[in-house]
Amino acid sequence: MSKEIDNPFKWRHFRSDRILLNVRWYLRYQLSYRDLEEMMERGLSVDHTTIYRWVQAYAPELDKRCRPYLKQTND
Repeated sequence: MSKEIDNPFKWRHFRSDRILLNVRWYLRYQLSYRDLEEMMERGLSVDHTTIYRWVQAYAPELDKRCRPYLKQTND
């Protein structure tokens, strides 16, 4: 197994919980990258392009890990 898969947040400047929070909010709610940037301004200075890169990098992995736990909507 590669080390990148073991810790996908290695070498990131921000904590993993902040990255996942931004990605989750972007995917769950209809927020723009700039909206998330404004929301994070209170405790964290992050640019909207950084949030965009996080979504591009971590959304597929989140989808892959969450999909087995979703219930089927049809038979």
